[in-house]
Parts: sequence; C-alpha cells; structure tokens
Amino acid sequence: MTARLTTLQPATLRMPAETEPHQATWMAWPSRSYTLGETEADALEARTTWAAVANAIVAFEPVHMLVPPSERDVVAHFLKPQVQVHEVELDDAWFRDIGPTFVIDNGVLAGVDWIFNGWGQQEWASWREDEWAAASALSEAGVRRIESRMVNEGGGIQVDGAGTVLVTETVQLDPGRNRGWTKAQVEAELARTIGARKVIWLPRGLTRDSEQFGTRGHVDLLACFISPATVLVHDQRNPEHPDHAVSAELIATLEASTDADGRPLKVVRMPAPATLRDAEGWVDYSYINHYVCNGAVIMCAFGDPVDGGAAAILAEAYPGREVVRIDARPLFARGGGIHCITQQQPAV
Repeated sequence: MTARLTTLQPATLRMPAETEPHQATWMAWPSRSYTLGETEADALEARTTWAAVANAIVAFEPVHMLVPPSERDVVAHFLKPQVQVHEVELDDAWFRDIGPTFVIDNGVLAGVDWIFNGWGQQEWASWREDEWAAASALSEAGVRRIESRMVNEGGGIQVDGAGTVLVTETVQLDPGRNRGWTKAQVEAELARTIGARKVIWLPRGLTRDSEQFGTRGHVDLLACFISPATVLVHDQRNPEHPDHAVSAELIATLEASTDADGRPLKVVRMPAPATLRDAEGWVDYSYINHYVCNGAVIMCAFGDPVDGGAAAILAEAYPGREVVRIDARPLFARGGGIHCITQQQPAV
C-alpha cells in the first residue's frame, strides 16, 4: 500500500466546492439500525426529518434518494413526488459518509468510492450494505467509479474547489481507519482522488463527536469554505463547554494557515448555539453543518436563541441564496446533521 501511495502521478481531477452549481443532491432513507430508534414515535421523527431536508432541497434542485426495497411504500407518505427514488439495500442513512465523493476529471463527472468501515470499525455500527452504497449510487447515476484504498468519509473532508482540503488528524489517521498511514500517504491519496494541492490538518473534532457514538472528529462540524481563502468556523464562546478549548485551537490553526495558492485564510467565526447540553451530555450542535444547494442554504436550526443570528451570518456568507431552517435536533440526537445526510453531485 505504501508504494502505491508514494508513486502517484499528478491528479487530473478536481472536487468542486459545494457552492458551485449542482446537477443534483443524493441522500439515503433511514430504514434500520439506531436511526429509526426503538419506538414508532422515534421512527416517525426520523422519517419526517430526513423528508423535510429532501423536500426543502428539491424545491431548488433534483434530489435522488436511495431507499431499501422494504421502505418503498413508506417513503411515498413522506417525500414529495419530485424526489427520485432508487431501491438499494442500506444499513444506515448518513449518505455524506457512505456515498461517493463526486469529482470532475477533465470535464467528465466521476465519483470516488472510499472504503467505509463504520467510522473506524465502531462496535455499534454495521456496514455490510453501506460499504456498497457509493458504488450503487454511481451505477444509478451512470458515473465512472474511482476506487480508493483509503478509509474515509465525505464528512471528513471540506474543500474550496481549488485544491485546498480541510481534514482532522483524528479521522484520516485514526488507527481504526487507516492504521499505520502517515500524513504524507493521506495527502497523496487525496491528491490522486480529489485533486488536493494543500491539506490543512486540524488537530481534533468536537467533544461529543469524539465520544462513543461519534465519528471521532468529522471536519464538517468544525469549518467550511464559504469562498476562496475564506473559512467559516465553529466558535464555542461559552467557557463552560469543553468545545471552548477546541474552538480556540481550531481558530488558531486556521488563522496560521494558507490555502493551496499561498493566501492566508480569512476566518469568519460562527457562534455555537447557546444550548450546552442535552439528555446525553455536552452537545455538538453546529451551524457549520449546513448544506449549500442551488439557490439555497439548508440550515441546521436548534430552537436556540442563536438561530436567528446564525441565519444572518449564513445569508451574508452566501449572498443570493435563500436560508431555509430545519430543526436538526432529531438528526444530532442520532449522530449527525443536515450536511451529514446530503451529498452534492456537481454540474459539469
């Protein structure tokens, strides 16, 4: 594996920024495992929330939903008829992580199929079906598949569309994912697969996301590019929350960084919600986990006093796009957010 990664040729492809035009959005329907919960009320909550995201996006661009055959009749009660359904067996519904990462290779659309192993072989996760979800989506889309031997998830990378990539040391270097890999190996594989020219390593993820049912530090809760050389950053301002220290370290790292073209990063601070805890402990609620689609920003709302201010920051960050708020607490209670359940297919 080492030799393969250290002899890579220059990449001919590029992962576009999320802000660039989309051909469609891809999602997966919650159907089993912990996403549906233990009661009918839990299942209704999950299905209603996933549908709310899909139905909001389809007003702005096409949406493709992978749905297990057993749920084919169920989705008709929740999804708008414009949402295109594809029958595929699944374990879970975090499509950002189990699905492909779309790239453009010399003007032709392709998709990177990472190895998925349940966020580092976590004991509570199952992935027998999910490890094939990316290949299934690419087949349904008629898009060429680029195989990667690196364990990675879409929520573990954020890009500017011009070769700069944000990652965390606790994900790509996780022994449960890529045991023995070095930063140089990860960077080489990101160069080969998504056209990375500069990888910025963030030290860790949010506290809750680093606990038993988290991803061990996905970057899409921490920071994202909103324009060239400009990043929006999660800023926990309350010193009572352990993420106060995480934010300080994150902001310091980014303020000392440059992009692939050598430009210093401009850091825009996005305040964390005022809510500090839920029934399980410290929350990892984050407005960074929004989704940008054609003409809109689908925003995580938390019934929180900071929601309005966060919406204003997103409106300024993405001028000309409508900010659509969706209550994301049911998603975060299950381990993710709006960005985690969506994946953009760029327009070519």
